[in-house]
Amino acid sequence: MSHQKLHIASCYALLLCYTLLSLSHCVDGRSKAPIINLKHFIGCAVREFTFMAKKPGCGGLHITTDACWGRCETWEKPVLDPPFIESYQRVCTYNETRFVTVQLPNCTSDIDPSYTYPVAIRCDCGVCLTSNTECITSV
Repeated sequence: MSHQKLHIASCYALLLCYTLLSLSHCVDGRSKAPIINLKHFIGCAVREFTFMAKKPGCGGLHITTDACWGRCETWEKPVLDPPFIESYQRVCTYNETRFVTVQLPNCTSDIDPSYTYPVAIRCDCGVCLTSNTECITSV
């Protein structure tokens, strides 16, 4: 698939994601938040995520941030030469982030209490990059 077709497919996925996230409906004349069935959602979106920040020698801290979440379309095409298949495996990945640093509580005097984590600004379906995502390359 050419780079241009892949770009067009990515733009279509973004448009679909934006449309799904921006839809709202009215009940009794009042605007309601969009209802999206996440079991059937195909695409990549920014979603709120809470985790426990930990570091040896410090107490833990619950952090709520924005992270990338979603399922991206993948496909395979048979080819005549080994490995006899051409795979297009895209993942929901970070395209734009900012970093936030917080101070963990109860750190021992020899430990820096700073803890830095990413906040997702924009997420897209794309090639898995080991620089910011855990990628499974073989089974």
